[in-house]
Amino acid sequence: MTPSELHALALSFPETAEGTSHGMPSFKASGKFFVRLRPEDDSLVVYVDSLDHRDLLMEAEPETFHIIDHYRGYPIVLARLATVDPVWLRKTLEARWLTLVPKRVSKTYVPL
Repeated sequence: MTPSELHALALSFPETAEGTSHGMPSFKASGKFFVRLRPEDDSLVVYVDSLDHRDLLMEAEPETFHIIDHYRGYPIVLARLATVDPVWLRKTLEARWLTLVPKRVSKTYVPL
């Protein structure tokens, strides 16, 4: 996946826009943190459903998934842009997006 493909994917969800998070470029859904690219290691900061899920991803695909101490206590995984599966990323972002947008938006959403 390329940065421009990430850009298109993130903005394909309604109510999503470019923004900043802790001074870094990111994408927000309804004004809340959605996903961002870490330029220092070309990894995406992606919320997952639990710490256990994150740990399983890192164990199963260490070439794609990793973590740094800053995110260790959160249900976040870092996914290398070059090797992340686009289908996995879309599904994971969709799940995150559904938790961020108002019900009036999520009720009318039709998955691609």
